[in-house]
Amino acid sequence: MMQPGITVASSSIQQAPRFEGPPLEDEPGIGGLTLPALLEEVTRAHADREALVRRVGDEEPTRWTYRELGVQARRVARALVAANADRGTRVGVLMPNRPEWLAAVFGTALCGGVAVTLSTFSTREELEQQLRLADVSILLLQSTLLDRDLLADVCAVRAGDRSSLPFLRRVVALDPGSDPGPDCDEWNAFLAAGDDVPDALITARAAQVAPADPALVFFSSGSTGEPKGILQAHRAAALQSWRFGRLWDLDPEVRCWSPNAFFWSGNFAMVMGATLAWGGCLVLQEHFDPGEALRLLEQERVTTTHCWAHQQSQLEAHPAWADTDLSAMRHVDPAGVFARHPGVRRDPGWCEGNGYGLSETFTIVAAHPARAPVAERDASAGYILPGNSVRIIDPETGEALGVGETGEIAVKGATLMLGYLKRLPEDWLDADGFLHTRDAGAIDADGRLRWDGRIDDIVKTGGANVSPVEVDAVLVQHPALRSASSVGVPHPTLGQELVACVVAHPGHSLDEAEVRSFARERLSAYKVPRRVLFFEPEELALTSSSKVRLVALRELAIKRLESSGASSSG
Repeated sequence: MMQPGITVASSSIQQAPRFEGPPLEDEPGIGGLTLPALLEEVTRAHADREALVRRVGDEEPTRWTYRELGVQARRVARALVAANADRGTRVGVLMPNRPEWLAAVFGTALCGGVAVTLSTFSTREELEQQLRLADVSILLLQSTLLDRDLLADVCAVRAGDRSSLPFLRRVVALDPGSDPGPDCDEWNAFLAAGDDVPDALITARAAQVAPADPALVFFSSGSTGEPKGILQAHRAAALQSWRFGRLWDLDPEVRCWSPNAFFWSGNFAMVMGATLAWGGCLVLQEHFDPGEALRLLEQERVTTTHCWAHQQSQLEAHPAWADTDLSAMRHVDPAGVFARHPGVRRDPGWCEGNGYGLSETFTIVAAHPARAPVAERDASAGYILPGNSVRIIDPETGEALGVGETGEIAVKGATLMLGYLKRLPEDWLDADGFLHTRDAGAIDADGRLRWDGRIDDIVKTGGANVSPVEVDAVLVQHPALRSASSVGVPHPTLGQELVACVVAHPGHSLDEAEVRSFARERLSAYKVPRRVLFFEPEELALTSSSKVRLVALRELAIKRLESSGASSSG
């Protein structure tokens, strides 16, 4: 039966069913719903606790308490006011995970501006597109990162046709080396310029920030190749930060490490926001290096990690892995590599919570908490969260579907974005205010959301619809398989056939028949891959967020099948 609080309602159009989470006001553990309010609450509650630490090689670590984080954020806010930042001013932040990134984002919020989180992976052309789309007025950046000269890229863009960035009037650089030039200010000088701005003015500005006000801009890739600017409100940012901390069972003793950037909404809420909301400490690493990461985990007594599977594999493969003291770790998923480390004594009731969400909803709209039973967590993406509504749409007819029926997931609710930059609401909302996600899924009889992958990735074989996500989840249970990514390829009579592209663990060998036999014992006959292809990890093209590029994989599978000349198995 439905989880208490989950209801099925009818909409005003076609009396179509929708599935709703509990009322938002009933959600526990939620504090202030603006970034200034969140910052004020945590700096007051945890003033002398360590909020963050940054280690770079053998340099003296940078450590900020919550009080210092508040002070530094207000310094940025005063400097922005001195630079004529006003309500709604777009402030670009182009930095990796470092203390100044947090100060810049919270400082922008305190003065009433909108922080535009820019990816350090962006090319020069992409940066120009994003700066133009977001109408960035003030840009705060780190000058260099690894072999990338970010400041030189920005200067080159500005040296071109200045009309392409008509609103950009100020660039501020951290560690610019020599004289940054007439069009760029140095970070410390920028901060010093705000020393005469009264702190009371920042307090007054912060008090005028409302939960409905714009707070952040994130970018995601558009189908046309142009970036999509996603405008998010303060409520979404604050709510998801409080919420993730509760779902992940965090407390002030947590020390959280992640090498993945806060300029993506998932890491903003799940890592940075949640850790701060619940009084923990962020252990910062600007870019992933497995040896340096292991040293951080040991020296900083990290309890909780957030990193991709390929990063975990690199940590486990590092020569220092077995000898690294990881005895402080407690938030460890039983299926992850940290659970195999000889020194880890994991909290037996904790596992990584499963959920469903997207950038447009500032991550999760449905989730299981970290202490949900593993079998329940693996069976679905969880229950609809408070303040959210979900509808399942037939992609061919547009009709809303009922319990157990598979279709396109459509969502709306408390964390739905304010919109895409420079696009009208009717371009992305339906007549009932729902965002159609292009994800496939269903609501089961218990009110849980099941995610089946992208609508375009559903494989139609012999008249049946097969979810590659469901198949892959079964295949990776085989002890010899490291990963599985199934795709549909053209077939003369079936329309498509399901092909599993798998990577075996080092030192393990198995063949196609063994994999198909394993799948046949656990899946309906029509869901068993007709072909299994084996790949090395380096053969798989990945996205910037370390997901397999399915279009490229599908093409690779087709070529492999054509070159082998083998027919499909029955």
